[in-house]
Amino acid sequence: MASAITTLAADAPTLSAANTGFMLICSALVMLMTPGLAFFYGGMVRVKSSLNMLMMSFISLGIVTILWVLYGFSLAFGTDKGSLIGWSSDYLGLSGIGITELWDGYTIPVYVFAVFQLMFAIITPALISGALADRVKFSAWALFITLWVTIVYFPVAHWVWGTGGWLFELGVIDFAGGTAVHINAGAAALGVILVIGKRVGFKKDPMRPHSLPLVMLGAGLLWFGWFGFNAGSWLGNDDGVGAVMFVNTQVATAAAMLAWLGYEKLRHGSFTTLGAASGAVAGLVAITPSGGSCSPLGAIAIGAIAGVVCAMAVGLKYKFGFDDSLDVVGVHMVGGVIGSLLVGLFATGGVQSDAAGLFYGGGLDQLGKQAIGVFSVLAYSLVASAGLAFLLDKTMGMRVTEDDEVSGIDQVEHAETAYDFSGAGGGASSRSTSSVPVAAASKKVDA
Repeated sequence: MASAITTLAADAPTLSAANTGFMLICSALVMLMTPGLAFFYGGMVRVKSSLNMLMMSFISLGIVTILWVLYGFSLAFGTDKGSLIGWSSDYLGLSGIGITELWDGYTIPVYVFAVFQLMFAIITPALISGALADRVKFSAWALFITLWVTIVYFPVAHWVWGTGGWLFELGVIDFAGGTAVHINAGAAALGVILVIGKRVGFKKDPMRPHSLPLVMLGAGLLWFGWFGFNAGSWLGNDDGVGAVMFVNTQVATAAAMLAWLGYEKLRHGSFTTLGAASGAVAGLVAITPSGGSCSPLGAIAIGAIAGVVCAMAVGLKYKFGFDDSLDVVGVHMVGGVIGSLLVGLFATGGVQSDAAGLFYGGGLDQLGKQAIGVFSVLAYSLVASAGLAFLLDKTMGMRVTEDDEVSGIDQVEHAETAYDFSGAGGGASSRSTSSVPVAAASKKVDA
């Protein structure tokens, strides 16, 4: 996220229609990422859980939007209080903001900055949901989102991006959310699954994606929306930094996809669609914190490293026995860690700031700052999220019953199924198959 710019009254910025329009478009692109994530996750689960996965993302659009307007924007981006949290009464309900009032040091209105940041706040808890597939009560999930964004996301966003936030002041570089979004969500996912436990049949039953086309559609929407997520985080187009970030986003994503597929072919003998989609997302995650500080060649290296390391990391759940259903830890937490730390190696000192990494003569200083940011956010989110899950589990219960999980969480929690086969057959078009035995016909429908 861009740093605040100190200006004299005489040269204070004025509202830019071009930058304002650009940021509104970027905000819409980031909003599209949450439905894209819903499709990505929804296709990766078994058919009996697909609607639940869609809803776990969509409900974040509702809950977080209201909380952001009521108090979230104030906590994240209000006047700093002790380097840990923000607070500005004018931001409560977004009621004390003039329609042409500019975000400090920039040429876009406060309203535009607020809505752009809202979309980040929405997708971050939605990312967590992929680790909890098949087994969490929808009501418990909705309450978890409410508590989590209040206690974890809003403060961490202030640490990383808010003027006065302790990581911001330390000089940690996080262009668009490697720590505040991806490490935050990935560590939270790990904390929750350590509390609620594994799915029924984990490591025993096949739990293959029910619709790889949906996965690919979701990955494509995420890739598309990520240009707004990343390039928009510079909050304007006046100096070319956003354009560099746009290019690096494409480059790193392509490199990560190819690297994941190459690793997959060597390790397992096949190029899979799931691998292509997952590799692309790993690259998007890794370039998010780093793309504003590196060159396109650096972006290739960052993407390739993330593609291989994340592909290796997703198998750790089987080794260590934690059930990260859709690889949120392996892709988002690990990818966020990689991208954030590699700033300390690949930052050129000539894009978003003059901070240079080890490979560009900057020594280990920036790497040390990045490590502090990475592990402080990881530790806080992991512990706080596990604590919230434990509290909810002991009060209202986080999980559906074992019978409900086996029969299908879609029917239990939403009274619906993703695909309705009740209308299969019938009418004139079915006369040629009317002599097929009932048992055989049933097998066709079940398949």
